[in-house]
Amino acid sequence: MADATTLTCSLCFHHCRLAPGAAGFCRTRINSGGRLQSLSYGKITSLALDPIEKKPLVRFHPGSYILSAGSFGCNLRCPFCQNHTISQAGPETAQLAASPQELADLAEAYHEKSHNLGLAFTYNEPLMNFEFVKETARLVKARQLAVVLVTNGCLDPGRFRELLPLVDAMNIDLKGFTQSFYDWCRGDLETVRKNIQAAYYAGVHVEVTTLVIPGKNDSLTDMAREARWLATLSPDLPLHLTRYFPRWQCDIPMTPLATLRALKEEATKYLHFVYLGNC
Repeated sequence: MADATTLTCSLCFHHCRLAPGAAGFCRTRINSGGRLQSLSYGKITSLALDPIEKKPLVRFHPGSYILSAGSFGCNLRCPFCQNHTISQAGPETAQLAASPQELADLAEAYHEKSHNLGLAFTYNEPLMNFEFVKETARLVKARQLAVVLVTNGCLDPGRFRELLPLVDAMNIDLKGFTQSFYDWCRGDLETVRKNIQAAYYAGVHVEVTTLVIPGKNDSLTDMAREARWLATLSPDLPLHLTRYFPRWQCDIPMTPLATLRALKEEATKYLHFVYLGNC
């Protein structure tokens, strides 16, 4: 029988069982004395003023800039992660500390001097820092600024819906359209599908990104299934097909441009806005 102080984290589909002192799969939450504690609250690893197109969001205030903040940790283990130095790391990677008030104030200051659009939570998986994101987003919205999330979409759907009134735009990774691909990433396809639907139906501006990896998720058949499903939400929902390059634990050769073009041609049978990235 588990110790009475063992906790179950309900933030995502992993439902980590945490013994006293243990951290979860995401490295951001710990059982501290029988209470679930966030290790990433207010911890910043990356902070930059980025073009909104870098998120990527190409149909949400194009030409704008947005203050972008990242922390550490992720609830997936994509072998090809381009930000693994922070997503697969712990608190030791945080270079800055900021309260929700301080980060919202900074977004407002950049709005006044650089026409900053608002604040984007990005770089690692920001929703592992759920409490910080929620509190900061509320303050940013109160300043009439935009809140953007760049996420893998693998948060518990109930918790995900809590954030939707506070978010203006999201780019959600749809890493592939088979559970076998998500098994490789240690993720859950159905959770992502539910959250894409919830965000779209809540009126959030949604764009979707699929990083195309040769031999893994580059099937024309799977792309047709993915694009058809997205089109059931709206044929105007933007889809980004981005080129993979070898990273971290993955040495598969880079995606041929011909593959991306063929997948775009297939996706545009169902969707009006399909973009190629990392080309």
